[in-house]
Amino acid sequence: MTAIDAIFAADRQHPPRERSLPWLETRDGVTVVIEPKPHWASDMRAFRAEAREYCAYVDWIANGARARFFGHVDTCGDDLIRKARALVAGEVADGHWN
Repeated sequence: MTAIDAIFAADRQHPPRERSLPWLETRDGVTVVIEPKPHWASDMRAFRAEAREYCAYVDWIANGARARFFGHVDTCGDDLIRKARALVAGEVADGHWN
């Protein structure tokens, strides 16, 4: 396991509302990436892994693949994971994670 993988795994040990890194969830054959809630947002969002669509996390929890997804102009779940891993990799390289 790489240092980056260990950081993501440690973050997943926290309850969803306390996480700071995105994570994957699959329900009813649909995979989404959950975006942690920014301080200004009312809820977290679930982005389809490979499509530029999202829904409210509360809708995802209640309805799974039947949640109401909306189009997003430039972000899919894979983008969220890729950007977060790059950010963490940069912080590891800079010595911010021991």
